[in-house]
Amino acid sequence: MKQNFHEIVNIPTGQVFLEGELTIPAEARSIVIFCHGSGSSRFSTRNKAVALNLQQHQFGTLLFDLLTQEEDEASYAMRFDIDLLASRLVGVTEWLSTSQQFDSYALGYFGASTGAAAALKAASQLPYVQAVVSRGGRPDLAGESLVHVSTPTLLIVGSLDLEVLALNRDALNLLNGPKKLLVITGAGHLFEEGDTLSQVSKAALEWFKQYLIN
Repeated sequence: MKQNFHEIVNIPTGQVFLEGELTIPAEARSIVIFCHGSGSSRFSTRNKAVALNLQQHQFGTLLFDLLTQEEDEASYAMRFDIDLLASRLVGVTEWLSTSQQFDSYALGYFGASTGAAAALKAASQLPYVQAVVSRGGRPDLAGESLVHVSTPTLLIVGSLDLEVLALNRDALNLLNGPKKLLVITGAGHLFEEGDTLSQVSKAALEWFKQYLIN
């Protein structure tokens, strides 16, 4: 793409259309798809901060909602339906990968909380997804799919998020392919302490630079 691209897109997946924000710098060769956690949306300030850092380093980003507004308001349980969320993510990924406008870009995932489980489950089904980064994720919720993930995966967890840290250590042992657990000292689940979120952004950028640029 020879010029910067920024557009609100409506993506067909299953029986619904999901709204997203697609930003592609002119020199980008890759797009990172963001998978938000339960109760969050594409307007998440934390994920938008990570996305902005990636854009500044010539990565495209797609921030989208895994559920429609009506679904999110009607059913709290749907936020934790990993099979549904993963199937939606697969649909969005296939929309990008088969679009004549975007099919030349390498694709990766950045997942947070339950969105990380959806990302790993989707990656286990889509071998062309080249890299996954999880922030404060619940990879354990991906269940048996973990052993089928060979995609290079970085798990980022705060040192103060003890329960999630333990779950990530267990999940790391099940993943195949390149993998790493990065524990950020002094960070809680939301990475609100000091510069912990900027550390997340830096680590994600380095992982995508290593594995995603095609």
